[in-house]
Amino acid sequence: MVTLKPGPINVGGLRLNNHLLLAAGILGTTGASLARILASGAGGVVTKSIGPEPKAGHHGPCVVTVDGGVLNAMGLPNPSSGFTRELEAIRGQPVVVSIFGGNPEEFATVAGWFAGNAAGFELNVSCPHAAGYGAALGSDPAIVEACTRAVSRLGLPTWVKLTPNVTDIAECGRAAQRGGATAIVAINTLKAMRISTALRRPVLGNTFGGLSGPAVFPVAVRSVYDLYEACSIPIVGCGGITTADNVVEMMMAGASAVEIGSAVMDDIGIFATIAGDLYAPDGEDPAGIVGCAHA
Repeated sequence: MVTLKPGPINVGGLRLNNHLLLAAGILGTTGASLARILASGAGGVVTKSIGPEPKAGHHGPCVVTVDGGVLNAMGLPNPSSGFTRELEAIRGQPVVVSIFGGNPEEFATVAGWFAGNAAGFELNVSCPHAAGYGAALGSDPAIVEACTRAVSRLGLPTWVKLTPNVTDIAECGRAAQRGGATAIVAINTLKAMRISTALRRPVLGNTFGGLSGPAVFPVAVRSVYDLYEACSIPIVGCGGITTADNVVEMMMAGASAVEIGSAVMDDIGIFATIAGDLYAPDGEDPAGIVGCAHA
């Protein structure tokens, strides 16, 4: 397997301890849990998505495991501005705050709350199961550009997490780049649902949800590959990564770093496990791996 030289990296305006970040929404609800993930070997962390108003989220069941992945419909539960206190103890660490809003003004407002504590922002324009938020905005390139511009004006690193539930993800990537994004994150979950044949009703309380985990990995690789062809800013790969070889494959498609989410549910030590396989003193220069699968 290809191995990489270890050491800090710079991606999209952020200095990370390595190529592996915690994805949004996974153990990102408290400062203590984020600090734990950083201590366990992650190169950076992304928080739970924070919005303009506190939200309780959808009623349960909100998360179920399915063959090859996880199906969830959380509904963006969050404490809103109250979350700022959680970040005070980890200020100065590579902590990316995931934010959402219903329009560019709300994105700018939420970002402003965290300007003193966040290393950067990740705009959630891709959640597939929250009416009026997430993919409801992220499917329109003009809105993606406007929301990105509203946050990038603050002058902090601005990442934009894109939805795969569109005809052309590259068009949305170009829109984020025009809006001033310093990196693109691909992908969020895919629209999905399951039905309990015993109960004769959908298994999720929200009926519909988003699929993550190993089943979506090929979709994520394809999305990163398309974005690498279309955009000139760094790409952060996300979707179904469980091994060091998955990380290398995503980087060969064009990712400069990766986010890991569903795999944390099975192994809280996944970052150290992957880093142990991925890095070696005689490993290759990571810069030579990124995008090498392109002709």
